Order: sequence, then C-alpha cells, then structure tokens
Amino acid sequence: MLRMRFSAERESVFRVLCLGAHSDDIEIGCGGTVLRLLEEEKTAEVWWVIFGASGERAIEAKKSADLFLERAADKRIIIKDFRDGFFPSSRVAIKEIFEDLKDKFLPDLIFTHYRGDLHQDHRFVSELTWQTYRDHLILEYEILKYDGDMGAPNYFFYLDEATCQRKIGHIRNCFRSQEKRQWFTDDAFLSLLRIRGIESNAPGRYAEGFYCRKLVY
Repeated sequence: MLRMRFSAERESVFRVLCLGAHSDDIEIGCGGTVLRLLEEEKTAEVWWVIFGASGERAIEAKKSADLFLERAADKRIIIKDFRDGFFPSSRVAIKEIFEDLKDKFLPDLIFTHYRGDLHQDHRFVSELTWQTYRDHLILEYEILKYDGDMGAPNYFFYLDEATCQRKIGHIRNCFRSQEKRQWFTDDAFLSLLRIRGIESNAPGRYAEGFYCRKLVY
C-alpha cells in the first residue's frame, strides 16, 4: 500500500482547518488523527470551527477543543449557535461564515463531514466546504449513528491504542450531556476504529477512515 506522509521536520507553518456541524462531530470523526498530527507536526496552526452549539453544548465544545488542541503551536476556536437540524434554512448566514474563513485562513489540510452523511447539517457543511475551498486537500470524516450511512473510506490515518484511548477519554469526559445516548459508549467508538484498522492493515490495529476525493502529488 502506498503511503503519504506529512513532514515531521516542516519549517513552515502547517495549517489545519477542522469543520464540524455540532459540538462533538470533529472529535468523533477525526479526533485521533488530530491528536496524532499535533504530535508529529510541531508547527501546526489549527482553526477549529463548530457551527451549531449553544448553552451547555457550547461550553463542552470549548473544553474539548482546548484538550484536543493542547499541543498545537497556535489555535483559534470558533463556536457558532445555528439551530441543530435547520442548517439548510440558514444557508446564506452559514455561507457568509465560510467566505469569511476563506479570506482569513488558507489551510494546507481540511477536515469536514462526509458528503454522503444522511444528517442534513453534516451534509450541508460538507457541501459548503467544497464550494469554498476548491484547491485544497479535503478529507471527509465519518460519524457512526442510527441512520446507517457508513461507507467505504479510501484514506486512513493509523492510530495506536494509546491515542484511541486519549480520543475516547476526552470525548467521554467533555460531553457529559450525551451520556444517556445509546451510541455514547467506549465500545461504540473503539469498534469503528478497530474496523478501519483491519481494513487498512494498521500496524497498531486501529485507524480513522476518511473519504479523499481529490489528491494531487
């Protein structure tokens, strides 16, 4: 299998944009990859944008982002409060946020939602990501949920068990409001990481899977 590696000896700033519809989406979808990247990319600057979180959920989102980004060389956390489930009806306002991001931050790597996600908010964020950033490496992450919309990712980040446990621990500790959800369990999070590890023959047994639609070398 051909492997693409990010430089561990990068001299210039490595800019990463993480986009999530709701307050735990980035962490669930690519939290392990972010933790690994920040260990390897000492110059990483990360912009972390949540479009829909308010009240307790916004507090949880900020706490979690600070934990996941504690090793970033620089960071900016942006939390908006668009109504859950109604993103398409706020198209103009959310589109304006994307345009503002484009003017202020030019990332080397973007994490966003999977285009085939059946949650309308997730899918909408993915759509606007591709409309806004047309010459960037975009990796779409996946979120296990009731809708049954899991696909076959074609890009994988290997993770060791310690990184997986850090990811899961941060999620469980920060998002206490979700504790009664039937999907909010250690085994649910770890099972998908193990499946993607099997599919990619990960040496550490675990991986996060992504959908990469354009890659230029």
